Amino acid sequence: MILKIARMGHPVLNQIAAPVPNPQAPEIQRLINDMIETMIDANGAGLAAPQVHVPLRLVVFQAPGERADPGLAEDERFDHTAPLTVLINPEITALDGETEGGWEGCLSVPGLRGWVERPAHIRYRGLAPDGQLIERTARGFHARVVQHEVDHLDGRLYPGRMDDLSKLIFESEIRHFATAG
Repeated sequence: MILKIARMGHPVLNQIAAPVPNPQAPEIQRLINDMIETMIDANGAGLAAPQVHVPLRLVVFQAPGERADPGLAEDERFDHTAPLTVLINPEITALDGETEGGWEGCLSVPGLRGWVERPAHIRYRGLAPDGQLIERTARGFHARVVQHEVDHLDGRLYPGRMDDLSKLIFESEIRHFATAG
């Protein structure tokens, strides 16, 4: 079932989400299926439960090859190392002090993109829907999408991570911004 996506300003996006007590509960499995269907329908790379009005620590994400934008520079293209992943009660650790910037969009902030600096190399861990531990290291877009989605679980949207709000632009204008420099 396609779920309604909360937009910036809705209180569910500003709160800290609660841990998922039983990942294998039927209602959690149904939520996971609905979130994946909603993410794909909205052409998203990720979706967090608070974005569909459920304040639980659950995210889904992917970096499919067809998401690569031919208009972007090579270093801004998506890293296709993230398979479709469901991550319950995730934790993230930055592995070094290196950061990198990238353009981010969000299904809860439609029509806008912002330049966000994030840790470049991370380790994340959490539970799969069957309760098994997932632990991976990630760089590039894979690292970015995981951090972006986990921010939703802590009541944070990407504009709150931006250092320079002059780099918050409409998606339709990004081509002008990329050539102006």
